[in-house]
Amino acid sequence: MSGHSKWHSIKHQKGVADARRGQLFTKLTQEIIVVVREGGSNPEMNARLRMAIQRARDNSMPSENIERAIKRGSGTLEGERLTELVLEGYGPGGVAILVHAVTDNRNRTVQEVRHIFTRSGASLGESGCVAWIFESKGLITIGTNNLDADELALKAIDAGAEDVNTEDGYLEIYTRPEDMEKVRTALEQSRLTVSSAEVSMVPKTTVELDEHTALQVLKLLDKLEELDDVHHVSSNADFPAEALEKYRAQV
Repeated sequence: MSGHSKWHSIKHQKGVADARRGQLFTKLTQEIIVVVREGGSNPEMNARLRMAIQRARDNSMPSENIERAIKRGSGTLEGERLTELVLEGYGPGGVAILVHAVTDNRNRTVQEVRHIFTRSGASLGESGCVAWIFESKGLITIGTNNLDADELALKAIDAGAEDVNTEDGYLEIYTRPEDMEKVRTALEQSRLTVSSAEVSMVPKTTVELDEHTALQVLKLLDKLEELDDVHHVSSNADFPAEALEKYRAQV
């Protein structure tokens, strides 16, 4: 059982709660603004913008909100100056953690993240201390209820997937970042419903945790994700099934 993959699934479920709080739309807006400022407002020429727009649509973000975010990113509408920030550190059990944030105040964000790390028995590290453990991958999730998971896996591989991971109730499809859109489109043309699709930092190696430490790490990741400035959190923790079930019951 792939523990870090299970955490991704739980995060996707928690996205519903984030949307109710209005937090998710704010993060999606910030993401669009940043990628427009970096790569331009034309989705045909800006792959990151295409993916950000698709992610916003996947989460039912209104078209007018998306257009407003693009205009703010291009300077047509005024807005705060946002920058991307990646923080690295170590959690309980020596787990490697990457925190990707978008912020208008670097010092505030660093202080908030450090505070959560410290209170959770974790510590921030220097830039590059754990980034080498992760690699960028496209990650597509498809629910397998009433579907043949093996057949879905073959379709994904035929569409260009690098790897496929079958879990209880869903299928994870890993691609090269630049192939994610192509694979997603091929799957949707096969009338399959994609639950989520995003470029993620996937660990090359994982750390197995006991139940007590796993619950500590899960709570730490959860607290980090709840920060307004934090957009993505990645770890190389491999959680035991018992800890995941206990945590899932709390979500």
